[in-house]
Amino acid sequence: MDLSGVGVWSHHLRYGDPGAAAEAAAELEELGYSALWIPDTGGPVFDSVRNLLTATRRAVVATGILNLWMHDAADVAAAFAELSAAHGHRFLMGIGVSHAVAVDRQEPGRYRRPLAAMTAFLDELDKADPPVPAGGRVLAALGPKMLEVAARRARGAHPYLVTPGHTRRAREALGEGPLLLPEQTVILCAGKDEARAIGEGWLRRYLALPNYANNLLRLGYSREDLESVSDRLFDDVIAWGDEAAVLRRLGEHLAAGADHVCVQVLTADPDALPRQEWRALAAALR
Repeated sequence: MDLSGVGVWSHHLRYGDPGAAAEAAAELEELGYSALWIPDTGGPVFDSVRNLLTATRRAVVATGILNLWMHDAADVAAAFAELSAAHGHRFLMGIGVSHAVAVDRQEPGRYRRPLAAMTAFLDELDKADPPVPAGGRVLAALGPKMLEVAARRARGAHPYLVTPGHTRRAREALGEGPLLLPEQTVILCAGKDEARAIGEGWLRRYLALPNYANNLLRLGYSREDLESVSDRLFDDVIAWGDEAAVLRRLGEHLAAGADHVCVQVLTADPDALPRQEWRALAAALR
């Protein structure tokens, strides 16, 4: 399983047209991206994983992340075994606790003790027949306690909505062995005004989620930074500008200890596959 280099994180590959997603996945592999990451808010996530694995030959397909509240551990283990048998060791299961606002929407009060819930879910994956091996899973870990679980019971961590500063702290918490695979949001644009027009509303929605807000507060940002979406916060979380600016940010993550960075491209049309931007970044990476 090659988790070096740069990957792509995309909701389009999960929730868009399956045929278009398969075509895009094949091109992304040919462009040189080493992994394709997709989100999960419940539903048939393994159908999407299978679609992307079938469309590719070498690329890793990863969930970023599988929402543990919305899946039965035995079913998850069976799907992992089936996909690994059919496609080799190219499926990386990213697992996370998501957010109370999403989990409690249908069943109020269900989201509680997320660290204990993660531990229990991993216990069930370990007991399954066959189990999901620790080397086949990573955890969506932001804070020190979840990073410690990721280091002990998974192949590493997949932090989302983070900065190179967080990557440095996460590497220190994980130690030298586990993989560190952060997501980096990027906007290819001509200037600040365009970047803010595309990214500010997107970022505000995430800042309303306590897990992300608290992580940024731990990193030293103020509540005023979050409430106003300050330039400092915006610029640190989202890499914007030309291809060189994006590559500089990816290099900062790698220098801070990341093994692999997956880029999430935002554009003015959130429903359209950003294929032109993916091609431009791939050319710059080469």
